[in-house]
Amino acid sequence: MNLRTLYYLLPPKMRLLARKVYYLPEDTYLKVSGKKKRMVPDKGDIYIGSGDFIEQGIHHLDLLRKYAGLKKDHEILDIGCGIGRSAVALTNFLNNEGKYEGFDVVEKGIKWCKKNISSIFSNFNFHYIPLKNDLYTTAGKRPEEFIFPYHDNRFDVVFLFSVFTHMQESETDHYLHEIYRVLKQGGTCLATFFIFNEKEEKYISESNSFSFPFKKEGYRLMDQNVKSANVAFNEQHILNIIKDKGFKITNIVNGYWKNIDNKNELTDFQDIIIMNK
Repeated sequence: MNLRTLYYLLPPKMRLLARKVYYLPEDTYLKVSGKKKRMVPDKGDIYIGSGDFIEQGIHHLDLLRKYAGLKKDHEILDIGCGIGRSAVALTNFLNNEGKYEGFDVVEKGIKWCKKNISSIFSNFNFHYIPLKNDLYTTAGKRPEEFIFPYHDNRFDVVFLFSVFTHMQESETDHYLHEIYRVLKQGGTCLATFFIFNEKEEKYISESNSFSFPFKKEGYRLMDQNVKSANVAFNEQHILNIIKDKGFKITNIVNGYWKNIDNKNELTDFQDIIIMNK
């Protein structure tokens, strides 16, 4: 049993606490030694992915500029903004005409963002939305019932890093509907997924250390008990769902989660789908 499996055995609140305890010695050392970086949360508070916090944020910004055509004066929506990894990088990119909105289901991430980002950059707004997700929280309403608190045709760019990888199909379907609604005509959505085709299915279900052994209709799960732990969609299945919402798919950038040799500065661990309204 690996650490990831043990982590998923814990209830949602205990997962956040376990990470806090695990990184407490390192976080304490960084503070005492004066090596704690500005605009970087404690490692024990970073519940979104791995890797260097600042470098990952800059990488996200590079992907948004390359594939979503992000401009300095755009109005953008960061769905699942977490504890501000992308937002911190964007503070050095957006100008005064640009506007950022972000929301997340984990309250402590939003509190950190308001204290450390919104207090300095008035064009950056963050919202805590209590929604059920068995990886992070059991509180709140069902994601399928959540209407984004933004008017129609508002945003130039909407993006989601590692959000659809933690959502069930019905939730993903609803979020895509809402994304289409709040995007401007001609606007772009960049979203990451785990996607697979028939040739890759056997490999990701059996051979890969990062595997999805539980098969469902159109998708696979990493953990049967924590269904939002990680979700991989059959490629054609998710593309059909996206197209049914009215989007035009303009690019698919394969991630390196299935093939480490595919790693470069213009790829991500997860697969990227670019869709336009």
